[in-house]
Amino acid sequence: MKKVALITGASAGIGKATAKQLLQDGYIVYGAARRLDKMDDIVSLGARALKMDVADDADMVSGIDKIIKAEGRIDVLVNNAGFGSYGAVEDVAIADAKYQLEVNVFGLARLSQLVLPHMRAQHSGKIINVTSIGGKMATPMGGWYHASKFAVEGLSDSLRLEVKQFGIDVILIEPGGIKTEWGDIAFNSMKKVSGKTAYKHLVAKTSAIVGKAEKNASDPSVIADLIKKAINAKKPKARYSAGYMSGPVLFLKKWLSDGLFDKMLMSQLK
Repeated sequence: MKKVALITGASAGIGKATAKQLLQDGYIVYGAARRLDKMDDIVSLGARALKMDVADDADMVSGIDKIIKAEGRIDVLVNNAGFGSYGAVEDVAIADAKYQLEVNVFGLARLSQLVLPHMRAQHSGKIINVTSIGGKMATPMGGWYHASKFAVEGLSDSLRLEVKQFGIDVILIEPGGIKTEWGDIAFNSMKKVSGKTAYKHLVAKTSAIVGKAEKNASDPSVIADLIKKAINAKKPKARYSAGYMSGPVLFLKKWLSDGLFDKMLMSQLK
């Protein structure tokens, strides 16, 4: 029996690369995104496309219902959908901050709630939550994005402890710099929100550093391979990380004091 996987945010970047990887591995893959036309290439490879906005409960309920009616099971949920809305904490409208959390945290949590009864009935399943090294450290201008990723880290740790008894694994994937459209969205937002405020000089410095980093960013396939590794592991680790600067950043964050880490980070913005 082929295993069934649902991947959110499958219209681009990590989600699309993961869909291609799991299709190659023989999975029945459902790709979910708001933009159906952006998934034509993975549909041509055999994926099933679902129109799903993870900020819309009806969309999520309908999507899971369709999968269960068609396949009778769901083995893997890859919670990949998310975005970064950058800008100084002082400048970002609270409504926009709430939407950031709605997509990055509550959408992920709701889909997990919806698949868990089916995974418990099977006594098997894997929930893969894609966070970021930005769930372990924070940069200026990314407060609400980092808040969402820190939240997913904590939520996943609790969920992992709760559902292990049912044969279900909860795994965090923490990418470093990856070549996706995420950066353009995040930093265009930063310029729009804070580019003409008291934080404009920090915006300019941050943009310059980000431009350099994007040139060295890793291909999304690096994370797709990591997700495959996590899924196939008999005893998966709680966390996996890969991508540009993920290793050095997580190492320094672990061993440096907050003060030293802050100094190191801000020295890059001079």
